[in-house]
Amino acid sequence: MELTLYSGLLEDIKARIRKAQIKATLAANAEMISMYSDIGMIIQQRQQKEGWSAGVIPKLAQDLKNDLPEIKGFSERNLGYMLRFSKEYSILQQAVAKLDYKKLLLSIPWGHNIILIEKVKDLDARFWYMQQTIANDWGRNTLVAMIKSKTYERSGKSANNFDVRLPNPQSELARQTLKDPYIFDFMTLSEPFAERELEVELVKHIEKFLLELGAGFAFVGRQYHVEVEEQDFYIDLLFYHIKMRCFVVIDLKKGDFKPEYAGKMNFYCSAIDDLLKHPTDQPTIGLILCENKKKIIAEYALRDTNKPIGVSEYELTRALPENLKPSLPSIDEIENELSQE
Repeated sequence: MELTLYSGLLEDIKARIRKAQIKATLAANAEMISMYSDIGMIIQQRQQKEGWSAGVIPKLAQDLKNDLPEIKGFSERNLGYMLRFSKEYSILQQAVAKLDYKKLLLSIPWGHNIILIEKVKDLDARFWYMQQTIANDWGRNTLVAMIKSKTYERSGKSANNFDVRLPNPQSELARQTLKDPYIFDFMTLSEPFAERELEVELVKHIEKFLLELGAGFAFVGRQYHVEVEEQDFYIDLLFYHIKMRCFVVIDLKKGDFKPEYAGKMNFYCSAIDDLLKHPTDQPTIGLILCENKKKIIAEYALRDTNKPIGVSEYELTRALPENLKPSLPSIDEIENELSQE
C-alpha cells in the first residue's frame, strides 16, 4: 500500500469525522436552546393562565432536581433565564420578522444568548453581535469584551471613500471591517510620544492589537520595505485580510489628520498593488490612524483619491480584559483560504 495514497485516505476520513462532529455539536446546541425556549414559554403560559407568581420557579427547580437528578441545567437561575428568554423573544418576534433571528438564536451557545439579553438592549446591536459571534467564533469572554468596548457602535464609522473606489459587496465589507475609534489602551505609552513609539508598542502587543483590529487580519510586517525607482520607502504596518482578500496598509499619525496623508497612502497602496498583490487579490486598502481624524477634511482629501482609503481615530483610554487572545490565522489557514479561490 503506497504511503502517500494511504495518508490521503486517512486525512479524508478524519476531515469527514470532524465535519460530522461539528454538525452534531451545532444540532445539539440548537435542540437545547429550542427546548429552553419551549420550557420558558410553558412556564410563561401557565403563569398567565393560573396567576402563579415567580415563586413557582424555585419549586420547579427543586422538583426537577429530585425527579431527574441525572439531568443538569435546570437550576432556579437557569429556569429564570429560560422564562426571560421566551418572554423577550416572543415580544420581539414581530419586530424582527425581517431577520432570520431564530437561526441566529439557535446557532450561538446558551451562555452567549444570556450575555446578549443582559448586556445589549438595542435589537440591531444584539443581532450584529450574534452574527459576529458566529462569523468569528467568539468565546464568552471575547463577546463580553467586544460589548464593553462598544465594537458595534465603532464599526463602519471611519471616514472613507470605499463606496466609489470598491465594488459591492467589497465596499460594504471594507466599511464594516474598519472601526472608529480604535482603542489601544493595552499599551503603556504616556504623553508625549512619537509615532514610532506607538508603532513599536502595537507590534509588541500584536495579539491584543489584532483583537482590536478584528478577525481576519494577518500581520505581514512593520516598517515594510518597498523600493520604487531605486528609492526606499517604509510602510508603518502591513497586514493581509483573509476575508477581504487584500493587503491592508496602516499609517500611524500623531495629532490631527492632514490632507497630505491621503496622497502618501495612495502611493503606498499603488506600490503594494504593483509589487505584492496577486491577480486574485482585491485592491489594497489603506487605513490612516490619527488622534483626530478631522472628518470633513478627511472626506475632502479622500474624495478624488484613486485608492480605497479609510481614516479613523485611535484612543489610549479604555481597557480590555488581560486574559483575552484573538484567533490568529496561521500560515496554513491563510494558504488554505487562498487556495479555495
